[in-house]
Amino acid sequence: MRSYLELMRAGNCAMAAFAALVGVLIAYNILSSAGSAASLSFYDASLVFFIVFFVTGAGNGLNDYFDIDIDTVNKPSRPIPSGRVSLKSALYFSLILFGVGIAMAFLVNVLCGIIAMLNSLVLILYAKSLKRTPFFGNASVGYLTGSTFLFGGAVFGMEGLQAVVVLFLLATLATIAREIVKDIEDVEGDKKEGARTLPILIGSKKASYVAAVFGLIAMLASPVPYLQSILNERYLFVVAIADIFFLIAVYQILGKNDAARSSKLFKFAMLFALVSFIVGA
Repeated sequence: MRSYLELMRAGNCAMAAFAALVGVLIAYNILSSAGSAASLSFYDASLVFFIVFFVTGAGNGLNDYFDIDIDTVNKPSRPIPSGRVSLKSALYFSLILFGVGIAMAFLVNVLCGIIAMLNSLVLILYAKSLKRTPFFGNASVGYLTGSTFLFGGAVFGMEGLQAVVVLFLLATLATIAREIVKDIEDVEGDKKEGARTLPILIGSKKASYVAAVFGLIAMLASPVPYLQSILNERYLFVVAIADIFFLIAVYQILGKNDAARSSKLFKFAMLFALVSFIVGA
């Protein structure tokens, strides 16, 4: 069991599941404040947590399945290359997790089921081919990160989905920026592995401009949830900290050409952005 939890990257799964719960709570707060008859049960919240946990874990396991050759060299201690989990077992385990997660999502409602199916398809395509394609791999990760909020809002149907779409867009833009910066950081290793990331295709400097544009758009759009009365004044104070980290991250990649430091700063910025969503609700 320990090896399978490691295959899933249980810590990352828990973080994604927590973000989905934040989406649930924000959507519930918005709809309740607007006079909607939205109701939230512990049962639905628990389902959301485990659905996102299982589907994310399935994607991580499938990613390791397709990366066996690379991980054998770079990460020999991972469950599959170390022999603790067989290749076939990892594949079946991931497919079972996908199936369980999707089935549970339809127990919540049809909209949640559709999102779970779509995200599972994106995770499969990402693991198989998208992660090796310029920009589309970055965009896939951005969408999957932002969609945790969409999934949380979908608990309340289309009304809930619409309530959190701005948060989805902000999270997606910020994640795309960081993913491009990570590719710049890993450009030498990716070249050796034959990957075709955006920095390899257009050059690290041009890729850094692309990352900066996405990061700056996310930063400039950050007041929108407050202006639309989705989140309160406390959100503005905390998201301002996130915006400062975004600015420094952009400076590090454009002015200093320091992708490693920029990536860490983007990570801190996204952490504070998540906290701002929570306190703002």
